[in-house]
Parts: sequence; structure tokens; C-alpha cells
Amino acid sequence: MAFAGRRDVPEPPDFGILKRLARDQLIYLLEQQHEVDKLYKVESRPALSTSDQFCFLVRPRIKTMRYIADIVNADKMSGRSRKYKIIFSPQKFYACEMVLEEEGVFGDVTCDEWSFYLLPLDEDIISMELPEFFRDYFLEGDHRWINSVARALQLLNSLYGPFGKVYGIGRCAKMSYELWRELEEESEGEGQGRKPEIGNVFLMDRDMDYVTALCSQVVYEGLVDDTFRIKCGSVDFGPDVTSSDKSIKVLLNAQDKVFSQIRNEHFSSVFGFLSQKSRNLQAQYDRRRGMDIKQMKNFVSQELKGLKQEHRLLSLHIGACESIMKKKTKQDFQEMIKAEHSLLEGFDIRESTSFIEEHIDRQVSPIESLRLMCLLSITENGLVPKDYRSLKTQYLQSYGPENLLTFHNLKRIGLLTEQSAGETLTAVESKVSKLVTDRAAGKITDAFNSLARKSNFRAISKKLGLIPRVDGEYDLKMPRDMAYVFSGAYVPLSCKIIEQVLERRGWLGLEEVVRLLNGNEFSVSDSAVEDNPAWESQRVVLAVFLGGCTFSEIAALRFLGKERGCKFIFLTTAITNSARMMEAMIEAKA
Repeated sequence: MAFAGRRDVPEPPDFGILKRLARDQLIYLLEQQHEVDKLYKVESRPALSTSDQFCFLVRPRIKTMRYIADIVNADKMSGRSRKYKIIFSPQKFYACEMVLEEEGVFGDVTCDEWSFYLLPLDEDIISMELPEFFRDYFLEGDHRWINSVARALQLLNSLYGPFGKVYGIGRCAKMSYELWRELEEESEGEGQGRKPEIGNVFLMDRDMDYVTALCSQVVYEGLVDDTFRIKCGSVDFGPDVTSSDKSIKVLLNAQDKVFSQIRNEHFSSVFGFLSQKSRNLQAQYDRRRGMDIKQMKNFVSQELKGLKQEHRLLSLHIGACESIMKKKTKQDFQEMIKAEHSLLEGFDIRESTSFIEEHIDRQVSPIESLRLMCLLSITENGLVPKDYRSLKTQYLQSYGPENLLTFHNLKRIGLLTEQSAGETLTAVESKVSKLVTDRAAGKITDAFNSLARKSNFRAISKKLGLIPRVDGEYDLKMPRDMAYVFSGAYVPLSCKIIEQVLERRGWLGLEEVVRLLNGNEFSVSDSAVEDNPAWESQRVVLAVFLGGCTFSEIAALRFLGKERGCKFIFLTTAITNSARMMEAMIEAKA
């Protein structure tokens, strides 16, 4: 897709159909098939109910299977007789059945599946809500979720396709695409013959760009996620935000008139906007003073409710900003950002390393310390053995030897490595990749990739111009490129790749970048759609992130879409950030 010079942005596809489809399926499954009359959240405490039937709607997770087994076994011990039904979403896994068998309850339960793959979080964001995807695939090498990704693509293609052009990079992206095409051939292309609503699709593995996910977020939505944790498109604001003794759950999407205007803004611009918004709102309230009875009646019936709602949301977002400021001030946020920028630019590395050592010694945060160590490792193509051993020793002394397995995991996935080991393994990996070509044996190269993968960040950064050269200060209020999402210091690598590929309509001219990223790129077009392009759909791009997507990347691509006259919509296995990535690497305690 050659970017258009037009600034008008096309309308995104209507994802309401996805919501209705999921709702209707769930109602049918629970109410009609299984006669469910009450819903309870699956939690650690036992379920208390007098019902003679339990129906569990769950993700296929080992921990959840043990929870269900405990309930069944407790009922057996007390002599209680019930029927038990487990509905797995999006699909059932053999490992779950094995756990039920080990716990001695497999014969007491019946199993079903609910093929729920996609949850629309907003008008341009769809999530598969699979946070475990990142660890399962990139650390454990478990391919079980690839089928879910392929079926999600098949569903979108049937509703909004056929897709005109599909690009991708990464081993997981390639396998997902290939499986999706196989499913399409089996179903004989259900989406064919209808007018396409999505013209271009771009699939990307998270391990193509760890750096962006490791950086501190400074756009408002990203900071809210880092500070309060946005879950399924909503956030719990505590008493420190609400200025009361209660917490409030707030839905964060385009329906929130205040949030929709500040979500993609750099945090430094948000307070000014909220202040102006507050003055405008007050001015609208003050209009009442000069009104006669008829005008007052119209004001109360037509405007007052909306103004009160806007005032409530404005108060919440001002409270959120104040809470973020307090927390970030305690964490020496500005110093941390300065250290990150130095790492990204490749300057004052020794000074940044000293900052990380001090951060560890002061025990500021185990997650933040790990994140900074990983960012140092990836930007420097691995740590020199002396620094690696020193930082690792300091971390284990500060936060405890139980973190030893975490370092093993970080090394396997390529987030925290030693330079000498990385170089040796990369040479071996290169030889193996020449010998191994088939899909089954491809797991061997996956293993070498995960053991110590070279990031080549400096070379990629130079090739793609990820570090902007600006005379004077970067204007964050009127940004000129996607670097604004990191205060003008860095253009997200993932977003830059997508921009370049769409601009070139393929990978031609990016061969060196692809080589540095370890390949697995592809570009496939549907000639029927390309020969008869629907102009609006050609300007709609579905960006698929396998392993998680950050709000910074979403903000950057929204900015690019406005600048280039196209609309980006996002499909991700889950929303992620640096803390979630680090937590996925921490070895779970049994």
C-alpha cells in the first residue's frame, strides 16, 4: 500500500458484529444448552452454591484445572452429588485433560469448547486476551496458540475480508499465516465475493522488537496502563484517584469524551488540556445564569446530564494524572527516562550502568531493575561477561536467590544475555539453519534462537533512522513523527518496520534490516482484490501483534495513520508493557 497524501482517515470496520456474535454464542451455550441461571467468578476460594450442576467457563490453564478438581474432590468427600461441565475457551487442550485425570476427576466432568477468539476493546482494538501467549511461545516454544491466531484471522477474513495484501515478519507470524491459509482452503474461502473492508494485514512477532516494549511509556494511555493496569479495556481507579473511600471501575475507550482526546498525547501536554477543558466546562455551566425558564428547561433536559458525566470523567482523569505524578516522582522517573534515552542512543553507557546498579542497590523495584538490565543488554547486543556477572550478583543479593531461574529464562528468550555466549551460539545457529528446512526440525533453530539471540539493535537503528536528529528541543505538543511517544528520543522499531513495508509495498530495499532481524518475512497479495481495489479498504490496515502490543505502539500508529490518510486497527494476543513482560519471565511458584 503506497501511503496516500490525503489527510482524511477512512472509517474503521464495525466491530459491533463481533460483540453480538460472541454474546449470542455465550447466551446459547450457557442458558439454552446448560440451563445456567447464576454466574460466579472463578477465584481461589471454593464456590458456595446449592445448585446440583456446576458449569465452568474457563481458559485452558493448568492452575484452573486444579481449582476445579479441588471443588469436585471436596464434593466427593462431603458426599455431595453434582454434574460438572467445563467449557474451554477458545479451545480445549490435552494437557488440561491430563491434569483432571491425575487429580482423579476426569470421569466426573464433561468438557465442551466455546470458540471465542476476539474481544473488541475499542473501535480500533481487538484483543485475544491471551497474556500467556508470550511466555508459552517465545520462552517455552509451545505452538498450541497458533491455531487460535489462525482461526481469529479466518473469522476476521470471513467478516471483513478478503484481505488484499498480507505482510509479516517472524517465525510465529509465518506459521500463523500458513495455518490460516490452510483453514481458508478447507472452508473454500467464505469471505470471497464480498466487498473487502480491510485492505492490508501486517503480522509481527513480539521478539522482532523487544526494545519498544521495554521502554517506559509516556503517552497518557500507556502511563495509565503502567500505573493502574488496564484490563480488558477498563481500569480500577482507587481512593487516591477518586478522592473518596471507594474504588471505581472505568471503561477506557472512544466513548469517554475526555479520555479519547488525551489517550495518545504525551503526558507533558495532558495537564494543560485538562485545565483548559475544566475552564470550558465551567463556562458551559455558567451559561445558566442568563437563561429564562424555557432556556433553563432545555438546558436541563438536553445538556446537563452530558455535562455532569463529562465533569465526572474530567475529575477522574485529573486525579489519575496527580496519582501518576506522585508515583513517578518517588521512582526518580526523569532520571530513569534519561538513562533509557542514553541506552537507546548509545551514549554514556557506563553512566547508565551505574544508574542501574544504584537502582538495584536501593531496591527500588525488582521488576524495574530487571527491565533496565534487559534494555541495556538488548541495546548493547548483550552484556560483557564482567557486567553480566556483576549485575546478576547484585540483583540476587538485593532481591533474593529465588530469582536465579528468572535469569535463566531471560537468557533463553534473548532478553538478558552475555556477548561472548551470544556470538558463539549465533554462529552455531547459522550453520544449523542451513541444514534444517522442514517445519518439524524448525524447532531446533527455535531453540538456538531462544538460547541467545543477538538483537543487532544498533545496526537496525542506524539503518532505519530510529533515533531522530533534532536541532533544539523536540516539540511534543506538535509532533512531527512517531518518536513523540518516547519524548522524541526513539521511533518504535515495530512501527517503523510497518511504515516502511507499507510504503514500499513489500520488503524490497529492506533486505539488510530483514537479515539483522533474522528473517522469516513474507508478502502475499490477493490478485482478485488488488485488480479491483476498493479505495477505502486499501487505506485500512490490520496490525497483528503476536506476543503483545503496547499502548505506545498503538498511539504511534494512530499518529502515522492521521499523517498518511489511512486507518490502523489492531489485533493483539494481549495488551502488554514492560512489567507484564518481566512478570512472564519470573518463575511461577508452585
